[in-house]
Amino acid sequence: MVVTGASAGVGRAAARAFGARGDSVALLARGERGLEAAAEEVRAAGGQALPISVDVADHRQVEEAARRVEEELGPIDVWVNVAFSTVFAPVTEIEPEEYRRMTEVTYLGYVYGTKAALDRMLPRGEGAIVQVGSALAYRAIPLQSGYCAAKHAIKGFTESLRCELMHEKSGVRVTMVQLPAVNTPQFDWVLSRLPNRPQPVPPIYQPEIAARAIVFAADHPERKEFWVGAMTAATLLADRVAPALLDRYLARTGFSSQQTSEHRRAGRPANLWEPADDEGGRDHGAHGRFDSRSHSRSPQVWVSEHRRLVTAAGAAAGLAGLTWLARRAGTT
Repeated sequence: MVVTGASAGVGRAAARAFGARGDSVALLARGERGLEAAAEEVRAAGGQALPISVDVADHRQVEEAARRVEEELGPIDVWVNVAFSTVFAPVTEIEPEEYRRMTEVTYLGYVYGTKAALDRMLPRGEGAIVQVGSALAYRAIPLQSGYCAAKHAIKGFTESLRCELMHEKSGVRVTMVQLPAVNTPQFDWVLSRLPNRPQPVPPIYQPEIAARAIVFAADHPERKEFWVGAMTAATLLADRVAPALLDRYLARTGFSSQQTSEHRRAGRPANLWEPADDEGGRDHGAHGRFDSRSHSRSPQVWVSEHRRLVTAAGAAAGLAGLTWLARRAGTT
């Protein structure tokens, strides 16, 4: 298993979840301190860990990491793209070079990881690629234009690739996991020009919820995508029905909902250019500072994992209802 962005947040929780199954996990990220701590968690959980310091914006580094993984751990069965970087600010306050950097990490990092995986999986005719996306791949919000654009791009890239793999009748599969707001350290190290400290838009979920869905997707990559969290499902469905109405709603609420009441602190780390969990920084772990406000369970994830069972139960209930109505009609 290869997981990018594995030093913190969702990537770290996913790496730990794979390790708990006894998997061999390659952890790709920039921050040395975070990587080593994440690797220790994978080993403690029962897996084998190979931490590799990589900037996914550099395709040569990604390719070299993939080569090393297969040399030290064996053939890559699953590649999970998670790594990203972003800026919280209005479009007018984001510099061109910052947009470039966000795009190189958050979009092209997925492209480079996918291509490195394909180069090794296609000749063998098997393997799975999991693209960790977001509800923002469908529904953009204010103050996160670079991130939203990258997630939209990943969705388009993945859909094109899926069609190509189907055309070739390849045994390699690619799927997406669309996440809700997650309690990760990004809100403490993201580059922000907002007046107050940034926060995920509630409801907020713990990264272990996302990790569970990622592991399930890796085992069931034939599905096009997985939606995590009731709010993700509600947002994507609402955007299909009334996208213009959502624009107006987000124009009113999107600024305040992404900020706490605390003023932004001066001198806070920003990991856009340099990792905040490198040797000069500290290990930030998988969780952010919103534990008390975060959900550790999601019934919607269970429903997504058992979609066939739920569909069958719904059909059975519908049939029973129709039978009851028919009997009632026959007695009147």
